[in-house]
Amino acid sequence: MIPARYAASRFPGKLMQDLGGKPVIVRTYEAALGTGLFDEVLVVTDSEEIAGAIRKEGGKVMMSREAHETGSDRIAEAVEGLEVDLVVNVQGDEPFTERESLEKLLQVFREDPKEEVDLASLMTEISDADEIRDPNTVKVITDRLGFAMYFSRAPIPYQRAEQPKARYFKHKGVYAFRKRALLDFRNLPMQPLETVEKIEAIRYLEYGKKIKMVETRVTGIEIDTPEDLERAKAAWT
Repeated sequence: MIPARYAASRFPGKLMQDLGGKPVIVRTYEAALGTGLFDEVLVVTDSEEIAGAIRKEGGKVMMSREAHETGSDRIAEAVEGLEVDLVVNVQGDEPFTERESLEKLLQVFREDPKEEVDLASLMTEISDADEIRDPNTVKVITDRLGFAMYFSRAPIPYQRAEQPKARYFKHKGVYAFRKRALLDFRNLPMQPLETVEKIEAIRYLEYGKKIKMVETRVTGIEIDTPEDLERAKAAWT
């Protein structure tokens, strides 16, 4: 499922911006569909403009009945009445979505017969100092088994001593959920850390959910700003 809203604090209307002759949201939909991994790919939106763009290309759309603060809330509403076990959330601003990384997420659940993992998500190592400091880049730290310990817009971990050199990982907003984790999320109120950081993944941690992080070397381009869009256009051609 691809949650898609027209409004965006940093770049309003970004999903309808042109990327190689089609809107960003259409490019993302086509990329997710093109992986061949899913029984069905749906765009979940409250925007008639976005819905119209997807339907024009023959895509499938579900209209949200309620206003939502997060993509998880939007998807939870959509799957509540569906017979599904796993749901993959691809952000609408990820037109470079590819098969390899999503397959790694799905493999987490194939290797979890006791169903101890509530959700899985992607991370990629970053080394650029500006990106590490950038509050628009969400960082994640994990335990030795690869489960998320915390997400932050601040540089984590903090480099207190010169050695050993800290490794930094960027959280990519792509998730695979068990359906029950999504429904729980929708019914759980926001807690202080999520409120402060404005990172929805923190809510899962604050309520004890287990998030398995999967490292990928595929970075792609997430379109959060007009500058990102220009980089995406350059990469697309």
